[in-house]
Formats: sequence, C-alpha cells, structure tokens
Amino acid sequence: MKRKVFVGLLSAEAAACVLFCVFQTSFAGSVAVAMAFPFEQVGRALRSLSLSSGVGNAAAIAVYIALSLLPAVALLFFRIRRKLFAEDGLLGLLAAVLFAVLYIMINPGDIGSLIGGAAGQAVGKAVLGGMVYSVLCGYLILRIVRLFSESKTEELARYITITLGFLNVIFVYLLFGACFSGLLNSIDTLRTGNAGNEHLLGASYVFLAMQFIVDALPYVFNVIIVFAALDLFTEMRIDRYSAETAAAAARTSRLCTAALVATVLSGIGFNLLQLVFAKSLAVINSSVQIPVFSIAFVLAALLLSRLVTENKQLKDDNDSFI
Repeated sequence: MKRKVFVGLLSAEAAACVLFCVFQTSFAGSVAVAMAFPFEQVGRALRSLSLSSGVGNAAAIAVYIALSLLPAVALLFFRIRRKLFAEDGLLGLLAAVLFAVLYIMINPGDIGSLIGGAAGQAVGKAVLGGMVYSVLCGYLILRIVRLFSESKTEELARYITITLGFLNVIFVYLLFGACFSGLLNSIDTLRTGNAGNEHLLGASYVFLAMQFIVDALPYVFNVIIVFAALDLFTEMRIDRYSAETAAAAARTSRLCTAALVATVLSGIGFNLLQLVFAKSLAVINSSVQIPVFSIAFVLAALLLSRLVTENKQLKDDNDSFI
C-alpha cells in the first residue's frame, strides 16, 4: 500500500475515533453491539424464518446447521490441501462454539438462565459473541505465528511490514479513541463534581489536557517509529548492506532513543508541575505510568536498527580485508 493512501486511512480512522468520542458518552454500548455482531442478527433472522411456517422452520434448521459447520468444512478443506497442524484443532472447537452460540441467539430467552439474571440480554449476547471471536482470534494468531516461523527471509520481511501497518492502526485507535475518550470522561467527571464552581476549573482543565498529552505521547512516537521502521524494511529488501539502509537504521535508532527519553521526562515533568500548581487544581492525577507495550515496541525497533547498523559495519570491514 502506498504511503499516502495508508496515511489517509489512518487519518480517517483518527477522525472517526474523535467523532465517536464526541458524540457518544461511552464505548461500552457500541462494544457490546460489535461483539454480538453478526451472531445476534443471524439468530434473529433464523428465529423469524423458523416461526414463519413449517417449511421455514426446516429451512432455518438447515441454515443453522450449515453455518455452524463452516469451521468444520474449512478444517476438511485444509486436510485435503495440506498437512494439519495442532492449531487447526481450534476449528473443530469453533464449530462446537458456533452451534451453542447460534442456538442461544435464536432462543434469546435462554440467555438469562445461562449467564445470570443480573446481566441484560445485550451484555449476554456480547459475551456469547466474544466466545466465538476469542476462539477465532486465537486460531488466527497461532496460524500467523506458524506462518512467520516457517517463512523465508523475504516473506518474513513482507509479513512484518503488514504487521507494522496493523500496529499503526492499533496505535491510532489508542491515541484518538482510548486516550481521547479518557480525556472527555475526565472533563465530564471534573465538571460534574464541581457544579457551581466551573469558573475555578481553568487550571484543572489545562492539566487534564496535559495529562492527555503525556498519555498519548508514547503512541504518537510509536506511529512515527512504525513509519521509520517501514522505510528501514523497504531499504533492507532492496539491499540490506547499502548506505541507504544504514542511514535508515541510524534514523530509526535516534528516533527510538528520543522517544524513550521524551516518554520518561514527560511523565516526570507533568508530576512535578502538578506539585507546583497543586493549590490551583481541583484534581491531581499523580501516578507512575509505565507504557510497557510502547517501551517494548520502541526497544525492539531500537535493537533492530542497531543490528542492521552493526551488520553493515561488519560487511564493510570484511570487504576492506578482501
């Protein structure tokens, strides 16, 4: 995918996340709907078909069985095309889970007795959909791991490039979805808890915005580092020992170092500023936040860039002896 197209898609995702945060009070309801999709809709359609007539009931049963057996059909197809692996057994489990989940979606009255009366049908359907997605995602992840482990260097580089692009999608969501939603919730909580004293909350609003920046900063750096890593992989696929590859590795290394330093110092600086202006703030969020995932990602990118640089230097030394 071209860089401009990818940036455009990420920008659209960011805009969608911001609009969703502004016009929705919470992600919870939408997440529940997403987790239940499309099983809730399929169950409702099959129930309507079943209640329409005797023929409709037979057709609904046939469709229900066919949909539930789709993972088993995929398993049989893989058995014909290639050797089966241990993770393929999850397709059989997925078929069994689909049988149960679709049956309950067709008969939603059973949700209360199965999950508990305290949970509403929306929550129950989300839990059931989550069961299916957990098995499906587990299978896909294990297949990807095997694909990576058995791939040649060129194929592995292509897969890593795709994975980096997917990581940027996640980072953009965490930045403009989760972090921005947290900011809006914090502002709403502050305003609600200080009704009648809104004129005294100016400094608190500023510090909530600063807290958002501190929380979002690791993800901003992650997005930038992903693009730098993509440039590095592009040069490596052309010639892993070229001067351009070494330069791209050096840029990535410097960027990773700057990201780690800025992430650490921003947290320290924010906590110290809160201490200085404590008397003017209605809320203080003094906490030690360690973005483990972001730090691990940056360290991995830093290690890769250093290895590329050292390999280039080693090759140059060998060439000089020859």
